[in-house]
Amino acid sequence: MKTIKAVIWVGSSHQDLQDFPKDARGIAGHQLWNVQRRLEPSDWKPMENIGPGTKEIRVQDASGIFRVFYVARFEEGVYVLHCLQKKTQKTPLRDLRIAKIRYQAVLLERRKEAAS
Repeated sequence: MKTIKAVIWVGSSHQDLQDFPKDARGIAGHQLWNVQRRLEPSDWKPMENIGPGTKEIRVQDASGIFRVFYVARFEEGVYVLHCLQKKTQKTPLRDLRIAKIRYQAVLLERRKEAAS
């Protein structure tokens, strides 16, 4: 049996998720739990423009539309790159940039650890 992957929070992603309304936070947390167990979230889409293997958990409830960008392709864990509430259909460029920068930081840190 495969082990459950750790969640590795990048930047302010943990606090950003904590700032979601209770119901949205619960849904997102449950979907991350699925990812930790190597299952697919119930509502997601690939976000390859952020980085290879990046996916977006899509949460919608009475309080709004929320997104969690993560990458789970690395054996050591599920990297949560960015969490946000969407106000429009299109994801703001600012949020995409944050996720891309954090993805690059993950790659850099993994290279450093592999070299040591």
